This record gives sequence, structure tokens and C-alpha cells, in this order.
Amino acid sequence: MCGIAGIIHTEGLKPVDPDRVRRMCDAIAHRGPDGEGVWTAPGVGLGHRRLSIIDLAGSPQPMMAAEGDAMIVFNGEIYNFKDLRAELQALGATFRTDGDTEVILQAWRHWGVDCLPRLHGMFAFALYDLRQRTTLLVRDRFGVKPLFTARLSDGAVIFGSELKALLAHPSLRREIDPLAVEDYLAWGYVPDHRSILKGVEKLPAGHYQLLRPDAPPPAPVQWWDISFADRAKGNADDLGAHLLHHMRDAVTSRMLSDVPLGAFLSGGVDSSSVVALMAEASTTPVKTCSIGFDVSALDETAYADRIAEQFHTQHWKRTVSADDFTLVDKLAGMFDEPFADASALPTFRVCELAREHVTVALSGDGADEAFAGYRRQTFQHREEQARSFLPAVLRKPLFGGLGAIWPKADWAPRPLRAKTTLLSLAASGEEGYARALAATSPELRETLYSPDFKRLRGEYRAEQPLIELMRNAPARSGLDRAQYADLKFYMPGDILTKVDRTSMAVSLEAREPLLDHRLVEFGARLPESMRVRGTTGKWLIKQTMRRYLPEDVLFRPKMGFVTPIAQWLRGPLASQARGLAASGALAATGWFDSARIEGLAEDHIAGRADHSRLIWQLLMLRKSFDRLG
Repeated sequence: MCGIAGIIHTEGLKPVDPDRVRRMCDAIAHRGPDGEGVWTAPGVGLGHRRLSIIDLAGSPQPMMAAEGDAMIVFNGEIYNFKDLRAELQALGATFRTDGDTEVILQAWRHWGVDCLPRLHGMFAFALYDLRQRTTLLVRDRFGVKPLFTARLSDGAVIFGSELKALLAHPSLRREIDPLAVEDYLAWGYVPDHRSILKGVEKLPAGHYQLLRPDAPPPAPVQWWDISFADRAKGNADDLGAHLLHHMRDAVTSRMLSDVPLGAFLSGGVDSSSVVALMAEASTTPVKTCSIGFDVSALDETAYADRIAEQFHTQHWKRTVSADDFTLVDKLAGMFDEPFADASALPTFRVCELAREHVTVALSGDGADEAFAGYRRQTFQHREEQARSFLPAVLRKPLFGGLGAIWPKADWAPRPLRAKTTLLSLAASGEEGYARALAATSPELRETLYSPDFKRLRGEYRAEQPLIELMRNAPARSGLDRAQYADLKFYMPGDILTKVDRTSMAVSLEAREPLLDHRLVEFGARLPESMRVRGTTGKWLIKQTMRRYLPEDVLFRPKMGFVTPIAQWLRGPLASQARGLAASGALAATGWFDSARIEGLAEDHIAGRADHSRLIWQLLMLRKSFDRLG
């Protein structure tokens, strides 16, 4: 795991200042404390920060091909590199190192862009071909590894693993994109189709971009996509056997490391499954780490303890206290863009704990998206069944009218909180799922904006790209489309961003075996009844893992990382909540109704309502603006 950065001139072979590339790399030094390197040639400069995982002494970067005709900087891991190496050697390739970086170079030399589907793993890389004077920018299938790009006024393209690498270049404009603010307030993160700064882009997951000399940067090309269009045949036993094979292969392939390796263990189905399969494949105790809370209602460490005891792991745990709000500023600095998933705080803490004992940690991320583990997906499945019985001409007035007058009762028992469900049933499946996925509804956002912001935003609404993505998905059902949206939109924007930034902040490599693309492709072909059965999501995984895990771990309600931000915003962070719209870069924009935000903050602090999620979003937005200003 590493950090990469560079400068590519697309308007002539202008010289590149190596010190400028070095400063970009220094901004992301936390991603690679074990080594650094910069290489320049007319028109190109590539920089690298290394976290040594494989071939510790033998694979420095930037790396030149043995033939001297290609150079690469690479962030990630190729898990099948040994098989590819043997195949390339049979074709006449020669190797000077024992790592995976050189395998990418030779794969490019022999197969060109057709090498990409052969690469199994997580990766973002820039490869400069000295023969053609072209630069290939690539991002892995799911977007596990990030890659930011921007075109400067002189025609140069700059790139980096994090936005802070681009911010280190003096020519980058720092103009906030109001459409990104609309996106952020809708979702709680800035999705991959946009950046908080105008002119900065994120290379989409599963895409590449080939930059040529004396030509403007072309649009990214998609080299991989997930399809839900086909269905596998077989009974639960047969499909479960195939599933277990894929899971075992995914886990064991990610256990290859020349440095200490362990796993995150929350005590949930996914991380427990990964630990169980690691223990099965390992001859030594698996190293595991978990985080708990000093608020008993939020603490799950008892389940993690049980799994650690069952599989005889070497287990460490740490408690996040209620005063961990002191990390808020540090958290904002990790993400550069505003990021409001409050579980980033305990995720950072578990990464911090893991780094004290290992350099690589396996996580359980990806299974909820791939196998329908989120409650919103099971709701969507049932709502689509309801939509199939009632045509839209009846649903819209009936459910829309009820939803409009139904009170928003977040405080009430769950069966009485029907407003969102009613509004969802009144809409199309895609519109309903966008509402379920959103952190704030379009109606609420509308009350926050000033007239000036509404003019800047125009007709754009954050839900539009998601709805279009779902409507064009290679899918057969509403559940398929919901999972497609989670894999393509929510996961890279939120989950993978969170894990990448928090793990890299402490120089820890996180690996996601349940995002092995062959495993996910298998999950996408499963019949709906093997994914959702009644109110149970991830049904086949849970049935398959019964031979390893206890029932109360498999079938207890999903919690995930929860933080006590509502209490913080009524206590130690109350003054920051009150001052949100009164001062700082957020207030300076003139984009928000300060009286409205002040009223929401006071209602929350007084305990009259729970606006913690929205206030947290606005707080993180302000901190991001203050840093970017």
C-alpha cells in the first residue's frame, strides 16, 4: 500500500520540476513511510511513497521495466501476481524483482490495456510508456484505491492518491463546487462523480484514462462492470458450496504478506467470517483487533471476544470513550473533502490499534453491498413487490398524500416511523431507494439553502445521478438495482473512502477479501431468494457460515459502528454547533440560511429534537471549508 502523485504535460514535452512532484508526495507521506522516489522525463513526472508489504527490499518505485521502455508508480496489491508472473515468463518476460509491481509493467508490455481484467486485487497506478509517450491512469474494479486528477491552466494533468497531494501544487485552483455541496448534504460524502473543488475529478472505479501527448485528456474508459443480469441455478447446498469456495480463495489470497498480518473483528457476520476462514488457513494464531465504546448500548465487544476465543486468536481491544470528540479536527484533515460518516472515528481507532501489532489487516467490508445485507435493501425488495401490485397512478396520490401529512417521528417506535416508507412507495423504485440512501431529504435540504445557493445549483438535484445509474443498471429486479447502486455509488464514496483514509493515516494496509471480484460476481448471479429471505439479508452467507459461527452472531440485528455524536453535540461540541452558520468559511459563502441552522442547533441542544446527523454534516462541511479556504 502506498501513495502516488505526478504531473503529466499533454501540451508539449515541457520539463517537470522534480521538487514539485516531491512536495506532492510529501503531502501524503503517511501513506508510505518506508521509502520515496521521484522520476522525471520531458513532459512527465512520477512520484511514490512506499509502505513495504511484499518484496520488502527489492521493489522500489518509481519502477522501470527491465527493457527501459515503461515506468510505473503503483498503489495497492495484485493478489494473483505469481500466476501472472509465470504466464509472462512463458511469453519471454524477464523479471528483476519478486514483487507485484514489475508484473504490471510486463503485463502492459505484452497485453496493453487488455492486461487490466487479468489483474486481481486493489490498485491505482500511473504507467508511462516511453515508446508511445502515453500515460495510463487506472483504478481498480470497486474503487478500493483512490485516484484524484485535475487539469491545470497550462494544460498539465496532475494526479494523486489523495486530494492533499493535488493541493500541494501551487497552480491548483481552490474554488468550491456548489453542486458538490448539494451532493454532500444529500449523501454525507462527496460521491465519486464529483469533487468538492471545481476542476478536480476522481477517476471512476473500474475505469482507465490514457493520456497522449499534444491531445486533451480523453474521457475515462470503463474496463469492468458488475452485472446482475444473469441468475445461477442450483439449490442452497450446491450454491453454498460454491460460495464457501470463493470466500476461502478470497481470504487466503489476501493473507500473502512479508510483514505482520491480522484482521479487524467487530463480532458481526462479515468480520467473523473472515477471521474464521483465516484461522482455518493459518498455522499460527490470527491477530485480531476490535473497538468498543464506554456506552454499553453501543458496545459489541462481547461478540468479538466470543469469536476471538472460539478461534483462539491473539486479540487486542480498546474502548472509545465519550470524549473522543477531540479527534474531530484530525478526522477532517484525513479526508480533505467533507465526510460525515461518524463511524470514521471508531474505524480510525481500530486502525490505530491494529497498526501497533500488524502492518496489514483484513476487513469484512463489501458483503452487505454484494449479498444484500443492509436493511434498506430488504425494505426495497418488499417495496418493489408492493409497487408491482399497484400502478403508479394509484400509488402516487395514495401514498404521496399520506406521506405528506404523516409526521416525521424519529423519536417514535419504528412501526410508527412511516413517513419515509410512504413517500418511497409513492415514487418509482429508483426514487424510493435514493430517498432511503440519503442522509438528508430533498425537502430538508431546500430549507437550508439561501436564495443565492439555489440560483447556483439550478435544476440539479443530488438524487439524479443515482436514479440514472439504477435505471441503466445491468439488472433484472429492484433488489438488483439497489445492490448495483450500493456497489457503484455508496461503497466507493463512503465505505471504501472511510477505510482507505483512516487506515492510511496510520500507515496500515487494509484488505477487503469479501470484495474479491469473482466472489461479488457470484453473489450478483444468486437468485433473490438466496440473498433475501423474509427480513433476513445475506441469507446464503449466513446459512453457509453456520458450520463456523454461532447463531446469535449470524442472526442478531446489524449494528455497525455507532458513535455518540448526539450527546457530543449537546455537550462538549454544543458551542461549535451553535456557531456553525455564524462564522468561518461556511458562513462566508452566503449559501445557507443561518437562522434556520441556528434554530436546528438550539432545538437539538435543548433536547427538543434530534438533529445530530445534520448538524454533524454541517460541522464537517465547515471544517473542510476552513481547510480548503
